[in-house]
Amino acid sequence: MSEAFVIELARDAFYTIFIVSGPALVVSIVVGLLISIFQAATSINEMTLTFVPKIIAIGVVCILLLPFMMQKMVQFTEHIFNMIPTLK
Repeated sequence: MSEAFVIELARDAFYTIFIVSGPALVVSIVVGLLISIFQAATSINEMTLTFVPKIIAIGVVCILLLPFMMQKMVQFTEHIFNMIPTLK
C-alpha cells in the first residue's frame, strides 16, 4: 500500500462525504438564515424556533435525496472492494 494509494482513498472518502452530506448542510444553513432574519424582523427570541424548522427541513431533504445518497455510498463501497485485489 503506497502513500499515493492512501491519499487517493482519503480524497475519495472526503469527496463522497461532501457529496452525501452537502445538501442537508446547505438546507440547514438556508433555513437557519431565514429563521434568523425572521427573528430579527419580529424581535422574537424563541430558541426552539430555530431547531424545529431545521429538523423538519433536513428530514425532508434526506427523504427526498435518499436514493441519490445511497447510490453514491454504494459506488464508493464498490470502488473500495474493487481496489482490494490491487493491494500488496
